[in-house]
Amino acid sequence: MTPKYKSAFTVTESGGRQNMYAVEPKTELIEVDYATNAETVNGQLAMIGFVAMIGAYALTGNIIPGIF
Repeated sequence: MTPKYKSAFTVTESGGRQNMYAVEPKTELIEVDYATNAETVNGQLAMIGFVAMIGAYALTGNIIPGIF
């Protein structure tokens, strides 16, 4: 019997019951320098936050709108 889904395979037990099990994907090792990438993303988010802070101050006149 051919499988109905390509991502699963069917096993028939001795009692005639059928079970479908998922096919596990192959694991891949990704060669990325996470420390350098984290520092870059952190810097980019800090720049976005700084620009948002300046924009909020320019629009409302408050350092943190609703608090100060």
